[in-house]
Amino acid sequence: MAFFSGGASRRDTTVAEQPTGAVMDSAHVGDIVGALGTIRRDDTAAGRSRWQRFKMLLVVIGPGLIVMVGDNDAGGVATYAQAGQNYGMALVWTLLLLIPVLYVNQEMVVRLGAVAGVGHARLIFARFGKFWGAFSVGDLFVVNALTIVTEFIGVAMALGYFGLPKSISVPLAAVLLFAVVAGGSFRRWERFLFGLIAVNIVMFPLAYLVHPSATEIAKGLVPSFPGGLNSTLLLLIVAIVGTTVAPWQLFFQQSNIVDKRITPRWIRYERIDLWVGIVVVMLGAVAIMAAAAFGLAGTEAVGNFTDAGAVAQALHDHLGETVGALFAILLLDASLIGANAVGLATTYALGDTLGKRHSLHWKISEAPVFYLGYALLLAVAAAVSFSPDHVLGLLTQGVQALAGVLLPSATVFLVLLCNDRAVLGPWVNTTRQNIVAGAIVWALVLLSLALTAATFFPELSTAALRTFFAMGALVGLLGGGAIALARRRAERRAAERTAAELGGLDPGQIEELDSTPLSRTERRAILEQDRDSWRTPALETLARPAFSPLRTAGMLALRAYLVLAVILVGVKIGQSIIG
Repeated sequence: MAFFSGGASRRDTTVAEQPTGAVMDSAHVGDIVGALGTIRRDDTAAGRSRWQRFKMLLVVIGPGLIVMVGDNDAGGVATYAQAGQNYGMALVWTLLLLIPVLYVNQEMVVRLGAVAGVGHARLIFARFGKFWGAFSVGDLFVVNALTIVTEFIGVAMALGYFGLPKSISVPLAAVLLFAVVAGGSFRRWERFLFGLIAVNIVMFPLAYLVHPSATEIAKGLVPSFPGGLNSTLLLLIVAIVGTTVAPWQLFFQQSNIVDKRITPRWIRYERIDLWVGIVVVMLGAVAIMAAAAFGLAGTEAVGNFTDAGAVAQALHDHLGETVGALFAILLLDASLIGANAVGLATTYALGDTLGKRHSLHWKISEAPVFYLGYALLLAVAAAVSFSPDHVLGLLTQGVQALAGVLLPSATVFLVLLCNDRAVLGPWVNTTRQNIVAGAIVWALVLLSLALTAATFFPELSTAALRTFFAMGALVGLLGGGAIALARRRAERRAAERTAAELGGLDPGQIEELDSTPLSRTERRAILEQDRDSWRTPALETLARPAFSPLRTAGMLALRAYLVLAVILVGVKIGQSIIG
């Protein structure tokens, strides 16, 4: 049957159909071409057996798994290892709290990509204009470029463990990464990434060989602040947030879903793909933290983290060659996956911004700007990675912290887009989804504010910071409740009207809704009727959403604060370098 065909037809790679609706690149229209098969454009899961639906799931799986495993990149390995080496398993609770953040954020981009058929950057520019588009994408380009530097740092450290000098390992990795992407085959690229993901299996023997304590891991699930809640610990917590829920993930997964040609009828499968990725990334994060915590326990290395390469060498010295080699292999694999995903997130966004072809289905001659941008990004990052080692080690943590600081603004744009009925129609956020998303944004803002305060006023006590978080939570609860109550009635009425229009009701019946609201069951039945086939209209035909003065002021205030927070993260890293 066509949906699990392993061969690629002409329609897989050279698409005859022209883009419809918001889709801007003809390569983004056609069959779903995955590493494990093909689903024809007009296929559905209706009437299929359980085994056939499972095979369809295997074809769809990719964007969610890759973005999550790419999350455990070189910076992630270094950050989790630092947490384990300096604080044992005391910060495992941060990972547990980040699971809902991961799912909520990435599920929203799943809907945006499948329904709109365009990347995240394209939607921001089209719906909010050049000013806010530059605000969002400008931050992405800078942080992503620095992130790829950390990936090459990881490659150099990992291969350096095996005796290969940086002068060979970094250029070799850059050439390999470009060759895989520039092949003009989405399927070949995804199969290569799946092969790298399979290498993550080494995390299980690594975790086993350091003899972890289940009791200590369980204790780490209870929130605590070892050594007090100071700026150093806060910077590490922000770095964990930034490496686990990075802004580049939003841009990568949405664009990769578009590039894989996943449409609304496959959103349920893509959500499963996302959960598979979350499980893998959490297991990997805990394994890395445990390797440093238990593998280096009782040694002079405890509390003296420098970089991931030093962790591999310390594990070698303390537990033997096998443990050190497994950690180095995991670091190398993470670096290659991360560099690939972050690089593509950046060049996907570049194609969205410039309106140029940006798909892995195109060959170099067919999409020169897309591949040239990717090559330049790799070349610049590889060159910067030859900076002095002590600077590179601090840069790795600083990049993760920057990602954590900038995440609130990325999430704000994401929530605004997912409440844009002109873009998502029946797929807009529900009230419950908005409450959860709002809580996430506010928690990230509070964390960033706390880091700023602790950097400005290093004498702040743990009690004072805890009081700040408690007061901030109360303010968020009261403010969120007031907003929810004010909007609940209006949103419900708007949903009923949209459902009525999608259900084909005439104007008289729509008007009647004002006096006879639909029940929840009736609304759900009408919405589900057209959800699978609803696509975003051409973006140029849609009126831009109006920003109220209050919303504009809030966005400008957020922007101003983020500029200050980024400067303060730089100050903190600079102090560490000097110290």
